[in-house]
Amino acid sequence: MPVEETKVVSSSSVSSRIIAAGIVIAFCYWASTVLVTLLVAVLMAYFLDPVVTWLESLHIPRALGSLIIVLVTVGLLLMMGYSLIARADQFGADWPKYRAPIRAASQAIENRMESVESHVSDIEPAEKAGERIVTVGESHTVRDALMGRLSSLYAFVLAATFIPFLLFFMLAAKRQVWHATMQLFAPGERTQVRDALADVTQVLRSYLMGTALVGLILIIASWLFFWGLGLDFPFLTGLVSGICNLIPYLGVIMSWVPPLLVGLKQYHTVGPFVGIFAMLTFFHIVTANLLIPALVGWRVRLNALALTISLLFWGWMWGAMGLILAIPITAVLKVVCDHVESLHPVGRWLSA
Repeated sequence: MPVEETKVVSSSSVSSRIIAAGIVIAFCYWASTVLVTLLVAVLMAYFLDPVVTWLESLHIPRALGSLIIVLVTVGLLLMMGYSLIARADQFGADWPKYRAPIRAASQAIENRMESVESHVSDIEPAEKAGERIVTVGESHTVRDALMGRLSSLYAFVLAATFIPFLLFFMLAAKRQVWHATMQLFAPGERTQVRDALADVTQVLRSYLMGTALVGLILIIASWLFFWGLGLDFPFLTGLVSGICNLIPYLGVIMSWVPPLLVGLKQYHTVGPFVGIFAMLTFFHIVTANLLIPALVGWRVRLNALALTISLLFWGWMWGAMGLILAIPITAVLKVVCDHVESLHPVGRWLSA
């Protein structure tokens, strides 16, 4: 093939890949509700499948065992949700007590900003005579906020409605789905696909089990710490702060917010907050450098740069759920790259 034709084919191939990548990214963005719901159901299925398999070893039919596990899981989530709502209602009833310190702090910041603006305006040139200043205000603010809330509520209702059904079907029909997936590939490729799916299963299951254990340790440690300090709502605050502390990099800052809001009523000096922030930062350092490498990192081998880019991309794409799903998605992509010869360099870069 002539050199000119080779260059044309190469350029066409690169352009096709860029267009395909753009289509995939656009699909992930616009179909975020469906994809997030499906991925959450898949992760829960990987997490609960060992329990269903154990029930099956006790001569309980897989369909019945899947139904029992799904019902128990939904019941536990409802109990946790009811408990959190009750604590949140109590917090809402005491909100006027928390609002006063927040309002005082915000008023002090506003006064400081006004002082800075006044000094800046003194050094600005005076407006020319006859110069008109046109101010464009935003319209439909209330409507936009309402539509945003309705969109979030729709996504939550959709996920809460479909996830139990998806979870049941994935658990009950695991073998049929596995067999049907194998039939999608040529006979010569099925062994490689089977090995790749086995590695995906092991990686996701290890990640979920390890993350659940680390999260439980963080929640209990935060709860006991807040309880020892005498902070109001120690369990609710420890639960939210511990879950936030699981998020890489940003989690340590996010974990400060719950005790900050709750402690504004009890503490009127900076000292207690410095101690709380220092202890939560210590929890985050121990988690990131000891617990996660020991319980999770031995299977999910991703370098820091790949992890950061993944969090930025999926967080931009899907918001908070993107931050939660970023690591398992990237881990699965790495497994796929390790089993596709042309993508081996990408897999090595992700784990370098």
